[in-house]
Amino acid sequence: MKINITQKITPFLWFDHQAEQAAKFYVSLFKNSKIKGVFRYNEAGAAGSGQPEGSVMTVSFQLAGQDFTALNGGPHFKFTEAISLVVNCATQKEVDYYWAKLSSGGGWKSQCGWLKDKYGLSWQIVPTAAIEMLTSKDPAKSQRVMAAIMGMTKIDLKTLQQAFAGK
Repeated sequence: MKINITQKITPFLWFDHQAEQAAKFYVSLFKNSKIKGVFRYNEAGAAGSGQPEGSVMTVSFQLAGQDFTALNGGPHFKFTEAISLVVNCATQKEVDYYWAKLSSGGGWKSQCGWLKDKYGLSWQIVPTAAIEMLTSKDPAKSQRVMAAIMGMTKIDLKTLQQAFAGK
């Protein structure tokens, strides 16, 4: 089989044994997403990894056109908040959608738009307008917006707009 590498850098996500399940979950949430390939452990790979021969080794998938690879590598490594995926959202409706879907089924909600999904992967659900407000040339406006964000779990765009306007 010929492998088509379409981008220079591909995020590689290590799972215990849920790579295919996680990839299918993520693909179901984002438009322009698909599973590109599932590769299984052969005898040599299974012997070296401790994973069963014939079980899923890697899943190649796309989220919103971005390539990812998920590996079933065993319980040796876990995700931390040191790496997260940012979802840039155009509207509050989009923020609400991704927040609800990604935190469902055992996910964990944090502050400032951060959450962990049920697989332990960290995400930031961010309205693009928040970035615009935070990078305003008016430091008073951007400071009010940052203060508002620091008090939030899920980002509320209307509250940020009010803070930006000084209300």
